[in-house]
Amino acid sequence: MLRPHGKTHKVAQIAAMQMTAGAVGLTLATIGEAEVFADAGVDDIFLAYPLWPTPRRVARIRELAGRVQLSMGIDSVESATRWGQALQGVNLHAVVEVDSGHHRSGIWPDQAGVVADAAQAAGLPVAGVFTFPGHGYTQDRAETARQEAAALKTASVALRASGHEVWVISGGSTPTFASADSNALTEIRPGVYVFNDAQQVELGTVSFADVALTAHATVVSKRGNTVIVDAGSKVLGADRQPWVSGGGRLPEHPQARITALSEHHATVQFPEGMASPGLGVVVRVAPNHVCVTVNLADELVIVRREEDVWIVLDRWVVAARGRNG
Repeated sequence: MLRPHGKTHKVAQIAAMQMTAGAVGLTLATIGEAEVFADAGVDDIFLAYPLWPTPRRVARIRELAGRVQLSMGIDSVESATRWGQALQGVNLHAVVEVDSGHHRSGIWPDQAGVVADAAQAAGLPVAGVFTFPGHGYTQDRAETARQEAAALKTASVALRASGHEVWVISGGSTPTFASADSNALTEIRPGVYVFNDAQQVELGTVSFADVALTAHATVVSKRGNTVIVDAGSKVLGADRQPWVSGGGRLPEHPQARITALSEHHATVQFPEGMASPGLGVVVRVAPNHVCVTVNLADELVIVRREEDVWIVLDRWVVAARGRNG
């Protein structure tokens, strides 16, 4: 089953399209995002991060659970106990996060039963286990998917050994989507796939033809084969992993490289001897990390290209922009 991550697009219309296409629900990062998409009619939400209970968060989770089918991530005995005590009588499920090699949040897989026991003892029912194979961005994706499946299997065995039913086994990311073990997972949670970005192109998971979101930037200055366009870090985002080749990519000029980003401008270097766009020319720029880019925009402009003209079809508000808590 597909449970896409809405933190990438943050747009109600796109969520509706995903649900219509067969998604079972949305994965989200924050309570604020969940509130926005619940208002937009999404009725099945998984908060796939371990949250720490505070009085305000507890109140918001209680309100959300009254409107949607809600599940939330836990990865420690302490948080499981506190959430269970705070959410007595609330209709939601916890899902235990395990570390499959990314080494961010998540307990070791063989300890998943301990966290599940603590949740159950505090009155918080447990639905299963999940992980995020984020290390697929930096190592072999097939091997990452193998580690993901192994970790989830170990965690599932640990839960069942403690007497828990396991009906959610959740994993996935955009880079590892094609390698994910469908026999090991009950659902998968890619996010970037909905747009794709320059990172995915450089990883080889997609081509430029698969990148749906770009910034349209104008050449405002030029010196030889060095071109300056008016889309900097406040448009594209400043996210740049050590293994990428620049600050984004130009789909129509794949040999060019963005060598520097300032707040409002990007420096684009074209190879010697190659023609480069002149002043006033509009170029498309694919950001490195599209999730960051979307969170900088108030709206997305939906366009179709007819010959050399871009036709505006619609404008969609980035409704969950800035809902980081």
